[in-house]
Amino acid sequence: MQTKNTFEYEFIALMASLMAIVALTIDALLPALPDIGHSLGVTKEVNNQLLITMIFLGIGCGQLFFGPLSDSFGRKRIVFIGFAVFFIASIICVTTKSFEMMLFGRILQGVGLSSPRTMSIAIVRDSYSGDYMAKILSIVVMVFILVPVIAPTLGQFLLHFYNWESIFYFNLIYCSIIIFWFWKRQPETLPKEKRIKFSSHLFIDGLKEFIKYKDAIGFTIISGFITGSFMVYLSTSQQIFENQYDLADMFPYIFASLAISIGLATYLNSVLVVKYGMMQMAFVSAIAYVAISLLYVFLFWSVNNPSIYVLVGFFALQFFAIGFLFGNLRALAMEPLGHIAGIGAAINGFVSTVLAVPIANYIGNFVKTSVLPLFIGFSVFGILSLIVFMVLKRNTPLQTA
Repeated sequence: MQTKNTFEYEFIALMASLMAIVALTIDALLPALPDIGHSLGVTKEVNNQLLITMIFLGIGCGQLFFGPLSDSFGRKRIVFIGFAVFFIASIICVTTKSFEMMLFGRILQGVGLSSPRTMSIAIVRDSYSGDYMAKILSIVVMVFILVPVIAPTLGQFLLHFYNWESIFYFNLIYCSIIIFWFWKRQPETLPKEKRIKFSSHLFIDGLKEFIKYKDAIGFTIISGFITGSFMVYLSTSQQIFENQYDLADMFPYIFASLAISIGLATYLNSVLVVKYGMMQMAFVSAIAYVAISLLYVFLFWSVNNPSIYVLVGFFALQFFAIGFLFGNLRALAMEPLGHIAGIGAAINGFVSTVLAVPIANYIGNFVKTSVLPLFIGFSVFGILSLIVFMVLKRNTPLQTA
């Protein structure tokens, strides 16, 4: 007989695995960006960043479709549909000879992946609430963070022995395993009596309900600011370490060490959040996020890039703060939306991504010969996040569904 703790551990692992395919699809491809660009005739290296940022655009848009549908038809069947879209998109990516079609395939991959990503959050919200929900989300994110630790190394391994297309095939194999596990072991968390009747006004009605909660709006905006500035790092890390520092062979290991920093923070958050509360944890972390980035800008405003050890040290501190922010911000936004968890997760993800993608694309254009623009971006959007935080803290305590 399966104990409650055993079920909870498997639940966390499964939810993390659903989210992990997003990280694997993004991070395993990082070492292959130059090869893909060369294979598809890309002349400007900065355009390779689009292979990373465009998948986020697909994730953001896809959530608007899958989230509301899940509130009417349940979570499980929507996950299956999303994976079907992902499979089709992956085939497009490995068969095309056009960079434009590759970008279309990456966007479509994002649309497909938006389903398991959004549904994992909605399923957690269906099952938990309050600070304990934040604890579960933190653990899910912590396990999810382990993927970037190994993904670039995996990508480089496949690239070395096979080709860049093999990375896409590996992702398809991983997806097949996860979807079978999900089908066999995860029960539906939205019973029929709690589902919203499907109608042409489903999304509009959900949006009207979402905007009733200022906390949900505010924390969604903050998520967009933090995600956008972090997305710049994801899309430019290969350029920074391989071109600016000439460390192509070390790139996967540096990337992995920094991912561990985020993972450690999310673990500590899962331990501390029930005691101190997700609001307080997130606010203190936002202050640290701003302070670290401003210190870097102050120290290296008029000089070249610092040594790789100094840079990695600053990145590690910055991402340690981010590790406390990710799970708490999502939990804070979702807390009052339990009655519309699917639509709520969709709108939260869409708005934060729509904010994040242009932020990443704009700042990424400046990260050519120096890392400074990246930390300026951290500073600017960290300060904007703090402003929104302070406005929210003046309001009455969080409403719960």
